[in-house]
Amino acid sequence: MVADNKNVFSATGRRKAAVARVRLEPGNGTVSMNGKELADYLTRETLVNHALEPLKRTETTGTVNIVAVGRGGGIAGQAGALRLAVSRALCEYMPELHRTLRKGGFLTRDPREVERKKYGQPKARKRFQYSKR
Repeated sequence: MVADNKNVFSATGRRKAAVARVRLEPGNGTVSMNGKELADYLTRETLVNHALEPLKRTETTGTVNIVAVGRGGGIAGQAGALRLAVSRALCEYMPELHRTLRKGGFLTRDPREVERKKYGQPKARKRFQYSKR
């Protein structure tokens, strides 16, 4: 969450095993992730909507350009990480949006992680079938 120069704001977001770094600057509304258009990178429309929800809620959709780099996890985790990073960058860009983003739950990191697999079981909580005889 550091301003590189006067018009470029950067932030980091995390979700599951994914990390997204975002550079936000005033512009015409282009959004790219890992060198691709966002809709091409996040292949599902629901993930694109989820990632761009902070822009829609604050009505800044066509006013900022976003360049993001996502690493780790899958595309769902990266979409969630992008959502948090965009929200944090928007707070740096326009501090008056902080209240709106906080109320919408966009500034809270989702703490849910994958539970580890336990020995003697096929998955974290699933048990092998019990046989009486």
